[in-house]
Amino acid sequence: MAYSCFDIELTDKVAHLRFSRPEQLNTMNRAFWTELPAAIRELDQEGTARAVVLSSTGKHFTAGMDLSVFQGQGVTPIATKEAGRLREVVRRTVLELQDSLSALEQARMPVIAAIQGGCIGGGVDMVCAADMRYCTEDAFFCIAEINIGMTADVGTLQRLPHLIPQGVVRELAYTGRRLPAQRALALGLVNEVFPTHEALIAGVLQVAKEIAAHSPLAVHGSKEMLNYTRDHNVPDSLQYMAAWQSGMFQPGDMFESFTAKAQKREPVFEDLAPKRRFAE
Repeated sequence: MAYSCFDIELTDKVAHLRFSRPEQLNTMNRAFWTELPAAIRELDQEGTARAVVLSSTGKHFTAGMDLSVFQGQGVTPIATKEAGRLREVVRRTVLELQDSLSALEQARMPVIAAIQGGCIGGGVDMVCAADMRYCTEDAFFCIAEINIGMTADVGTLQRLPHLIPQGVVRELAYTGRRLPAQRALALGLVNEVFPTHEALIAGVLQVAKEIAAHSPLAVHGSKEMLNYTRDHNVPDSLQYMAAWQSGMFQPGDMFESFTAKAQKREPVFEDLAPKRRFAE
């Protein structure tokens, strides 16, 4: 599939997805909301990518939702004027936008965000759905929706409180202030701050390469457990872990790890099986 908002390359089991609309500050137009989940789900279905890096081009990672969407140019005409039906369409639209970013969280492989410059509005929603975040010294994060008179509605207010303290989330959500890179690092929103965009990309690709060298089944299980534990209590999460391990844990990858270590070579693991529909 050809994409208008970004390009993708797959190298050494790492998929690198780069937003490619720098002149428009990589704003999230209507095509973005269709293309991003399609790309992530295609990679997930194929099973050959073991990590995904999301990066961008130009001065800013993303300036958030494209103005054309707010102005109605990106909204499908609604063939009714009845208030209840109009509101149902709005609710469904918000759910579809949320689902576009949830694709990052639902993918079997980790998704890593590499952020330069501004990560604004919908960009914060997006990176909060990633597994890890890294940024440049000039990066900043802004829940900008409050500045235009609306409530952030695509995931920031649901995911960010799991990443940084509640009080800070509320400060950012109520004021629309910028969160600079060094404070984001101190709060744990990002794992590391790099001096330049080039150093950021190199560093994040190295992290992705290290992930891709491990058993993809073990990495998938780790992501599944971490996401589940975030949303459930410890006893329920332990029960789920036991059930998962009883079915998913097989000795093949462990034997390969031990054998490779004994033979002083890198282990070679089978990719995850492609996802197929029942009828295919």
